[in-house]
Amino acid sequence: MPLPIRIIRLHRGDRQELEAWVRGRTTPQRVVERAKIVLASADGMAGEAICTTVGVSRPTVSLWLNRYEAEGRAALVADRPRSGRPRQLDATEEARIVAKTLNEAPPDSGTHWSTRVMAKETGWDQATISRLWRANGLKPHQVAYFKVSTDPAFVAKLRDVVGLYVNPPKRAVVFSMDEKSQIQAPDRTQPGLPLKKGRAGTFTHDYKRHGTTTLFAALNVRTGDVQHECRPKHKQQDFLAFMTRVERDVAAGLSVHVILDNYATHKTPDVEKWLRRHPRVHFHFTPTSASWLNLVELLFNELSRRKLRRLAVNSVAELIAAITTYLDRRNENPTPFVWTASVRSILAKVRKAKDTLASHH
Repeated sequence: MPLPIRIIRLHRGDRQELEAWVRGRTTPQRVVERAKIVLASADGMAGEAICTTVGVSRPTVSLWLNRYEAEGRAALVADRPRSGRPRQLDATEEARIVAKTLNEAPPDSGTHWSTRVMAKETGWDQATISRLWRANGLKPHQVAYFKVSTDPAFVAKLRDVVGLYVNPPKRAVVFSMDEKSQIQAPDRTQPGLPLKKGRAGTFTHDYKRHGTTTLFAALNVRTGDVQHECRPKHKQQDFLAFMTRVERDVAAGLSVHVILDNYATHKTPDVEKWLRRHPRVHFHFTPTSASWLNLVELLFNELSRRKLRRLAVNSVAELIAAITTYLDRRNENPTPFVWTASVRSILAKVRKAKDTLASHH
């Protein structure tokens, strides 16, 4: 049975306000919908036509027309409290669930709690557990990787490297250098789907391997410019060939300071001979298990996120071309990575990590 025509008489000044709500870009959608219902009724539109035009059900039209007649336009904005069981999770119970999450293993012999397992164990619903975890910053499903360096010369190396970042020598160029090895040249087994509204772009989980390459990169700490070269391998001779190129590109009269990790090819007798033949070049090694001190790692992370992670190529040559193009374009307007952590703050975090580890073992 069609809804009869029900003409609402607008209160004085309400039409202008309701029309402003409908036009407003920041008006909540639920308020826009309610204002359209009232305005349509005031303009003499039948109930069925309002349902079709606004895209709502018959009970919804009746509900908001009744509320407007009873309470005016304020009723269109304020939502009434919903019915249902009142919240009963008190502070004591919250503390118990938080402590259980932090200190106890799940009963199903899993490695971590899930909202469903905790809900089943405590008798609360999954949504309640999820809200409680969010409120307390608990994310049992996530894990962060770390390792505290055990290098006996950690402090000395830390001061050396951070000093190059925050107070570099005069008449010197500082490079953060490393190799990103075994970069795959993958090709997806099927074409992916493009990004569209309401759906992420897709690609297959499996891929065809077409070989690998190694990226050598030297990041100029001051300018953000990157010298780079892809090579099939990352042996001692590859490293020295790249270092020779980097050293030659630095203007005469400037010293060259290079920050490196402890990879074996950086410390061979042939490398030491090369350093003696190039006395203006000085190597500075990060502590063991502390690659986060090398700024070029941020560049590799950026390259992986922005280029490599979704890349599909048919050959190593295409992979090298993609890497080269990305870094060349980056060099057109380079942005340096700015080191902000002080030696004191880093040592404080290391001490805290060691104390925490000691208290748990």
